[in-house]
Amino acid sequence: MGKRRSSRELALKFLYQRELNQGILEEQLSDFWERNPCQEDIQEFAEELVATVFDNNEQIDELLEKCSDNWSLSRMAIIDRNLLRLAASEIIFNKNVPAKAVIDEAVEIAKKYGAEDSSSFINGVLDRITKEILCPP
Repeated sequence: MGKRRSSRELALKFLYQRELNQGILEEQLSDFWERNPCQEDIQEFAEELVATVFDNNEQIDELLEKCSDNWSLSRMAIIDRNLLRLAASEIIFNKNVPAKAVIDEAVEIAKKYGAEDSSSFINGVLDRITKEILCPP
């Protein structure tokens, strides 16, 4: 597995944990890294992803609501919701990674951690987000 995939998976695990256990972000991150030691560059990218999600949460969630037909964020599975947040934040704010690569990674992670239909759901929503970003109405 590549370093970026590892970072994305760790970021997803942290967001999942964070959603279930509220607390002080810095303390939770510190505890998370104690339990999930990894290479420094993997941790740095994961923290960058998490920070982007938290810094832009409102904008990301609005876009997800707009692009997920008949699905509110509260109805989505926790894994799907947080994987969509991570991937959407990367598509919107990290122009160094092509959207197609971000979508492919998110679909593969969804196959590993999500439900049976998570990967197709993730793919569809992220495809709509990409079209919304690249070709707004």
